[in-house]
Amino acid sequence: MKKVTMLLIALGCLLLSSTSAHAQQALRLGPWEVHYNAFNSTLLRAEMAQQYGLERSSTLATINITVLAADLAGKPAQQVTVSGYSMNPLSQQQRLRFEQIIEGNAVYYIAQARFSNLETLRFFITIDDGKQQQTLRFHKEFWAN
Repeated sequence: MKKVTMLLIALGCLLLSSTSAHAQQALRLGPWEVHYNAFNSTLLRAEMAQQYGLERSSTLATINITVLAADLAGKPAQQVTVSGYSMNPLSQQQRLRFEQIIEGNAVYYIAQARFSNLETLRFFITIDDGKQQQTLRFHKEFWAN
């Protein structure tokens, strides 16, 4: 049990840490504070990737979204649906399939997308709580490593 808890803490730290390799960003969208980041999946430790069913590859990005209720001092929002797609420079779209991960009070939405070396992907992500929708847009350049 202690080992599982340590892995969960390590995954949370990896996915939400603010480092130059995969800097987290935040944006206020309606009633939410949305934290997001995208990074090369090779930055995930093999044990973490296996535990959460994530693939590690030099040409696979991992996208992490966290939705907080802005008016509740950063507490996680109620259940939301996260969906979207990525688009490469040729306007080819790739559907993102987000999986919800719950760790205590923390809720993460994780998806993965393929990329080519030195390719910038644009992300279009919809967050829906059944009452309203907000769209998060951002872009990130990826390198195969």
